[in-house]
Amino acid sequence: MVRMFLNGGAMRGGPLHHLLKGAPLLGSARSAPRYRFYSVRDEFPGMRLAADGATGHHVEGELYELSEEVLRDSLLPAEPPELELGVIELEDGGASFAMVLRPGVERAPGVVDISGTGGWRDHLARRGR
Repeated sequence: MVRMFLNGGAMRGGPLHHLLKGAPLLGSARSAPRYRFYSVRDEFPGMRLAADGATGHHVEGELYELSEEVLRDSLLPAEPPELELGVIELEDGGASFAMVLRPGVERAPGVVDISGTGGWRDHLARRGR
């Protein structure tokens, strides 16, 4: 089993939650305040370690316990090419797997820094979605 931090469509109530195949929710969680958070074309979010000297923020999300098979066979194949599997630091200092923005994607057209919004759900609510 692995811990997986989710911050987008696979969270509870999201359109991709079914990909978790009933994996248990460990609870709401936040990353350490070391990341920038982006909207990719308003389709999905992505987080990335803040560059040296840049201000980092917490990223809001949920922590799940996934089997390696669910991660490999269900969740990862559904991820967009702009994201890759990484390990992040959580607010409590622990580590977790998470999908992170691939290097350079933060500069692509349609990618907007939403670090101060409070999370993906808040961002979508502000956009009327």
